[in-house]
Order: sequence, then structure tokens, then C-alpha cells
Amino acid sequence: MKLTLGPLQYLWSSERWRDFYYEIADEAPVDVVVIGETICSKRLHFMESELAFVIERLEAAGKEVRLSTLALVTLEREANYQRAIAQEDIRLVEANDLSALHLLRGRPHAVGPFVNVYNAAAARVLASNGATAICLPPELPASSVTTIARTCPDLDLEVFAFGRMPLAISARCAHARSKGRTKDNCQFVCQEDPDGITVNTISGQPFLALNGVQTLSHTCQALLEHSGAWTTLGVSSLRLSPQTCDMVEVSRIFRRVLNGDIEPPQALARLREAYPDIPLSNGFYHGKTGAEWVARLRNAKDLA
Repeated sequence: MKLTLGPLQYLWSSERWRDFYYEIADEAPVDVVVIGETICSKRLHFMESELAFVIERLEAAGKEVRLSTLALVTLEREANYQRAIAQEDIRLVEANDLSALHLLRGRPHAVGPFVNVYNAAAARVLASNGATAICLPPELPASSVTTIARTCPDLDLEVFAFGRMPLAISARCAHARSKGRTKDNCQFVCQEDPDGITVNTISGQPFLALNGVQTLSHTCQALLEHSGAWTTLGVSSLRLSPQTCDMVEVSRIFRRVLNGDIEPPQALARLREAYPDIPLSNGFYHGKTGAEWVARLRNAKDLA
């Protein structure tokens, strides 16, 4: 069972971005790292000067590096960027937008969670296009994952196991607007919120998170199962989405659960210590409301 680190969705400074991936390269027990700007093309220059060095460091550490495309293309320069990424012939490209799927047709590639793959028919179409791996959307229940895996046994299926869940992306930037700016003159205001900005309901309850043009869940998905349980479902990899917490520790927790070194209740307690300020959830996986936490071992004291 592989662990995949998904692309960083937030805007961090160049130095912080570089140091984060260097730490992942040296210390995190992940197998695959998906890297590149996915959310907003205006952020590209923050990573461009460091990208080659980061890739070199990750690959020297034995990690498989994949390159992510943008999740939404609205401008010609963004279309040009997609075309440039699609020409990559050394590393696997992860498509997060239908325009990228068109560019990658007939070549092996991966599909990210921003592409809606809700059933086996959609997965088969993507496989016929050349997809060899798919990270399923985080809102899929376990029953749908099983059905897709049974129908497409040759695909490497990945489940979104940790991180705030990507829910929507827009051509407009609500994050900039919330701070009195426009998208064209945002001055990278999203950098002030390295883990997104919380959106409350009218009654003041945390509900969603804004990250530039993206809307995320407020809760953090946490799916903690032994390796055998995932294999039974037909899953070959778990995705960990970077948050502002100790991601090396998060990856170690998931690796130890997969190896059977610790039980899920212990892992849950450690995960809450590693990311203490955000509630964990697993509702979608159990066919419930996504923000819910479903305690499978109700008598375990660690699940209080």
C-alpha cells in the first residue's frame, strides 16, 4: 500500500515551500509526491525558482515525483501552461482538469481528485484515455470505491485519506474579495492564511475554508484503516494532502497504521495531536454528512 503526498494547495513563501519538500524528501515515509501549482496560476512564480531543486531532492530520496496540472483553466497563459506540463515525458502528469485529459490522451497519466469520477463508467472512460492511476474524489463512500475497483482492476486507485477536502473551485476569488480586494489586484492576500481562511455560518459555526479561488471543507478528512482493509476494497494508495501541521508526523502515523504497528484508535489520538485545531471527519466515507465523525469502535476510549 503506497502513500501519496498530494500537491500543496495553499500559497506559502518560496522558502517555506522549498523547505517543506526538502523535509518530506528526507524524513517522510511517502512513496509518491505530486508537485506543482494546482489552484491559482498567479502563484506559479513562488515555486518556479525552486522547482527543479525540489524535484531533484525528492527523487534522490527515492520518491516518485508526479507533476500536477491546474484544476481550472480560464486564461490563454493558463492553457499554455497546461500544454507545457502535458509535454513532460519523464514523469507522470496528474490531470486535474478536463483540458489536461485532452492533452494527455493516449499516454500514461494520473487523474487527480478535482476530476469528478463518481462511478465505474467514468473510470473506464478515463482508463481508455490512458489513465493508469486515479485519486477518487473525497466525497465518495466506501461502497462506490469498491464498485469502481471491482470494475477497473487494472487501475491504481487512490483514496483521499487526510486533509481538508477540495469541494469547489471558481473563476472568481472569494478569498481576495473577503479582504476587500479583487482577483486581478489580490496582492497575494491568500498568503496571509497558509491553511485557508475559515468561513462561518450565520450562527457563527465554522463551515468551510477559502483558499484563493478554492473552497475546502472546514474539517479534515481522516481515514485510518489497516492495509488489509484497503486492499480488500481494491485501493492501492492513500493520499495525504498537505496542511499547516507536521506532515512528516502525519505520514508516519499513516505508515504505522498500514504496517499494523499501531491500531486506528491510537493513530487517531496521535493525529489529533499533530493537527489539533481542526476537527477530523470521515462522514463521506461512511455515506454520511461529510463533516461528521463516525466512530467505528464506539467503546474505545481514544475515540471519545
